[in-house]
Amino acid sequence: MLELAEPFDMSLPGVSKHLKVLERAGLIKRGRQAQFRPCSLEVQRLKEVSDWVGHYRQFWEASLDRLDDYLRELQAKQKRRGRKK
Repeated sequence: MLELAEPFDMSLPGVSKHLKVLERAGLIKRGRQAQFRPCSLEVQRLKEVSDWVGHYRQFWEASLDRLDDYLRELQAKQKRRGRKK
């Protein structure tokens, strides 16, 4: 676990808590080899998460694109009104 914590500004108990959350979510599997607790990714579960997030990413990108169009339209109207004065 020390190798996992090393690149981050995080304590070993903090890393352990994060790993437990990932394990409970089914995203990783932890084993035991002597004093080591190797972790492995659950690829199928990660793909399911990726697909789910991808669906919502498309939804939010489309929503934000529509909002961007609307705001540009409002700005254009304000500029036209400003010229008439």
